[in-house]
Amino acid sequence: MMHAPSSLSRRRFLRTGATGGALLIGMSSGGALAALEDAAQADFTPNAFIRIARDGSVTLTSKQPEIGQGIKTSLPMVIAEELDVDWNSVRIVQGDLNPTAYGGQGAGGSTSTPNNYENLRRLGAAARAMLVQAAAQGWGVAPGECTTEGGAVLHAASKRRIAYGALVDSAARLPVPDAASVTLKDPASFRLLGTRVGGVDNGAIVVGKPLFGIDVQLPGMLHAVYAKCPVFGGKPLKANLDAVRALPGVKDAFIIDGTANLNGLRPGVAIVATSTWAAIRARRALEVEWDEGVGATHSWAGFTAQAKQAAGKPGTGVMRSDGDVDKAMAGAARTVEAAYSYPFISHASMEPQNCTAWSRPDGSLELWAPTQNPGAGQALVTSTFGIAKERITMHIIRSGGGFGRRLSSDFIVEAVAIAQRLKTSAPVKLTWTREDDLQHDHYRPGGFHFLRGGVDAQGKAVAWHNHFVTFANRVERDGQSILQPGSGGNLSGDEFPGRWVENCKLEQTALECRVPMGPWRAPGSCVFAWVFHSFIDELAHAAGRDPLAFRLELLGDKEVMAGTGERGQPYAVARMRAVLQTAAEKAGWGKKTFARGQGQGIAFHFSHRGYVAQVAEVTVSKDGKVKVDRVVVATDIGPQIVNLSGAENQVEGSVIDGMSTLMFPALDIENGRIVQSNFHDYPLLRIGDAPGRIEMHFVKSGHPVTGLGEPALPPLAPAVCNAIFAATGKRVRELPLSKTDLSWS
Repeated sequence: MMHAPSSLSRRRFLRTGATGGALLIGMSSGGALAALEDAAQADFTPNAFIRIARDGSVTLTSKQPEIGQGIKTSLPMVIAEELDVDWNSVRIVQGDLNPTAYGGQGAGGSTSTPNNYENLRRLGAAARAMLVQAAAQGWGVAPGECTTEGGAVLHAASKRRIAYGALVDSAARLPVPDAASVTLKDPASFRLLGTRVGGVDNGAIVVGKPLFGIDVQLPGMLHAVYAKCPVFGGKPLKANLDAVRALPGVKDAFIIDGTANLNGLRPGVAIVATSTWAAIRARRALEVEWDEGVGATHSWAGFTAQAKQAAGKPGTGVMRSDGDVDKAMAGAARTVEAAYSYPFISHASMEPQNCTAWSRPDGSLELWAPTQNPGAGQALVTSTFGIAKERITMHIIRSGGGFGRRLSSDFIVEAVAIAQRLKTSAPVKLTWTREDDLQHDHYRPGGFHFLRGGVDAQGKAVAWHNHFVTFANRVERDGQSILQPGSGGNLSGDEFPGRWVENCKLEQTALECRVPMGPWRAPGSCVFAWVFHSFIDELAHAAGRDPLAFRLELLGDKEVMAGTGERGQPYAVARMRAVLQTAAEKAGWGKKTFARGQGQGIAFHFSHRGYVAQVAEVTVSKDGKVKVDRVVVATDIGPQIVNLSGAENQVEGSVIDGMSTLMFPALDIENGRIVQSNFHDYPLLRIGDAPGRIEMHFVKSGHPVTGLGEPALPPLAPAVCNAIFAATGKRVRELPLSKTDLSWS
């Protein structure tokens, strides 16, 4: 079981940091570090991340939330590489939320690696330099004559070797060098980075040890469930609370007024009991009269009708307007018009949302949360309840899947609201059911794209027009009521092929809704890639061009395409050409003969600093069943793969996740309610539907190292749909795939 630390005090110690000589506050966290606290007086702790004991054992702190992306393994590998220690001697512990010591601690947007790689290298190198200096002083030689290997300092001339553990006392007395002055390893000499290393928690996971938020157990802990109005934005008017309180195991039941924030503490009814099962069973007897509010008028059918009406009018916002699209369309040799749409979908992470909160009589608060963004969670608690950040201790617990869902913190403030209402100061664990998770998610927004495009007599794209109809919530900002599109529901004027097509218009219309929305893996890109690269394929077909040649011509020969506007960013065209050509070459593009019902499709996309291209090969049976036989992936995420095993896992996971989302999930909205409730009516990919082969090729470049949790997902859907067209002649313009009849004869 996962228990509270034996002592609730937190002793801080000051150490000179590894980032520009700044001070870092190393705060001991719960679990393993707390146990080390008193015994570690003589340990070598040059900063908040590294602890070396006299026996040579090395403890590294992982500061980022682990949500299955492998960051708890890969970032400590960066430190271990520069520190030059044997990975088998390293123990990893999870750090609590402490931005003063650790800096940013969020896990989202594939930012963990690029935001930390360089600093963690220097942190490890600084500690290594101190150990070398300590050994050199003891031997009476120059530090430059010494090298390191496997947790020891070596002096080749005298054939002397001393383990780091024996240097703890002398190294601890040395000043920590300025991080900017330390010498980093030549990547050619890396022994650890770039190799395959299994996840540090893998052994515990496969035997079912309690690592996740849902596993937290504390002495005297109570358990809670929280019922919210099935219509988003609704609130409880009254409930049969006395009857519920009388049920076995129930300690209390009460209404929480909540706030108007759809992504924060929504109103609801809490039930607190002696066990999760007692709370869930009592909830089945709960009867609530709800004020459903205006959201009860919403439906997917209604949204679809509104989108079609909006399509015939100018967009309410113009993101890009280059040249004269109408004139170019009139003069084009061939034109194409198409409407693409996709539904709201859920994150459906394996572990439903949960949080354990302990509100104490002195006003302090301790939290155990499987969160992707502990800082934002802490901030939402502060703004909702007025608890100072300094009074909140946040333990970051491993998450059973995130995909962006745990960037939100609604489940955290719900747990806090319940804990504060308890008549006794006891920790309480809030656990959502699977139905809660599907019906009260912060969803990937649905969308509608109404496209027009034209090619000239030479088959070159000369016109592109996209009217994007998206979804937005009404929020109050700076005293004004505005419509704010959901995460990933806002079109940038620089979205490809904006900047590339001479006559290009990108416009957007937002439909107001009460559906809470949030980031979903590769926000925006996860659907934009499917729309844009499917329609590019349509233009290539209309032009009678090879899809690869058409794309290469569209990309052009520039090295970099400059960004434009407020949200614009440079686009490394050369990197994209390289991965596109690599994927095509490795897949044998244009060199294979496919029978009727079989085909090959290609797509690429720039997402979250990563450049990725994919080729998919499919077989479609005459009755329309699709089997993806092979996916070839080429990625450029910089010069160094940190953990090859983790990188392969991320690419394979992205392809499978992208395939699942393409084929199955869709949420229906009727009378303001999500219709689907569990996996029986919200299916995900089973192993029999997974691609037969996934091949990965990492194209190294001289650009900064970046992450891989998101970039490899967006190109999968268009590559597969373009392959389906090659196999059957049928275009997929609506998601999920089951909406399209793909049968052929």
